[in-house]
Amino acid sequence: MRFGVVQHDIVWEDREANYARLAPQVARAAAAGAELVLLSETFSTGFSMTPGIGEPEDGPSADFLRTQAAEHGVWVAGSCPEIAPGAELPYNALVLAGPDGTVHRYRKLHPFTHGGEAERYLGGDAPVSVEVGGLRVTPFICYDLRFGDVFWAAAETTDVYLVTANWPATRRHHWTTLLRARAIENQAYVVACNRVGTGGDGIEHAGDSQVVSPMGELLATAAGGETLVLADVDAAEVTATRERFRFLADRR
Repeated sequence: MRFGVVQHDIVWEDREANYARLAPQVARAAAAGAELVLLSETFSTGFSMTPGIGEPEDGPSADFLRTQAAEHGVWVAGSCPEIAPGAELPYNALVLAGPDGTVHRYRKLHPFTHGGEAERYLGGDAPVSVEVGGLRVTPFICYDLRFGDVFWAAAETTDVYLVTANWPATRRHHWTTLLRARAIENQAYVVACNRVGTGGDGIEHAGDSQVVSPMGELLATAAGGETLVLADVDAAEVTATRERFRFLADRR
């Protein structure tokens, strides 16, 4: 299965502008053969802490993902601030939309306290694993990457981890190091998308989106500009790696 990672800039707190900019980029990924297209964390707003930035669950950002998935016959994923029914604050929710109208959600487990996210967003409850094209896919969002235990907990039901982010350029070596570590220690693919550009909060982002193999090899990587990263992923490679090196069974 081919994954397409759209490494992109974000227009601060302007959903319509971001939909207009991202639609042709999703189309480009689909034309290149991508069957799952990954956008950044908070792809439609930027990593905003502005009160009221949340939208209803199944709101405009989720609708954009569903529309793109249906139009191009692919899966499309990205995170957005969604307010669940009855909740006062939004979740940072990754929405994974399928070409048949199917929608799955993962809510970020670890709001980023250092950046004020824990004051403005609710934290999710558990990882979510979804079967897509014969692959078991488990998404995480940005700061989750620092907590290896949740990746470990999902390893037995995961072939591919999706990681979408607004990771700051000042800590880019943490991002690249942890992505490879999560792939190596769980013997699974990691498909990671980080934004580029400077947010409305003044934070710079370096991109460094990449796809990592179950052995920690870089299959595809990007530098600091807007670009498309493509890589083919095979569940059989995960199975073969785990059979050749039976490390997971030794966890205690």
